[in-house]
Amino acid sequence: MSDDMSAEDVSAEDMSAEEARRDQLTTAPDATEEDAAPRIRVTDRGDGVKRIDIRDDAPVRPSPAPEAGTGD
Repeated sequence: MSDDMSAEDVSAEDMSAEEARRDQLTTAPDATEEDAAPRIRVTDRGDGVKRIDIRDDAPVRPSPAPEAGTGD
């Protein structure tokens, strides 16, 4: 979607997956462009196996799993 078009001018079917993702993540009140920043890295090995990793520069990261026996 070009910068001179409004969201009303382009339907969801006309957007690329990246444009639709950005649109969805930036339409909430107080959302910023940073909210749409990529948080994962997908590596395709070429043999049908894909690896998904949290990016090192992701502003939001999952917390560590609770340790066994701590009651969490």
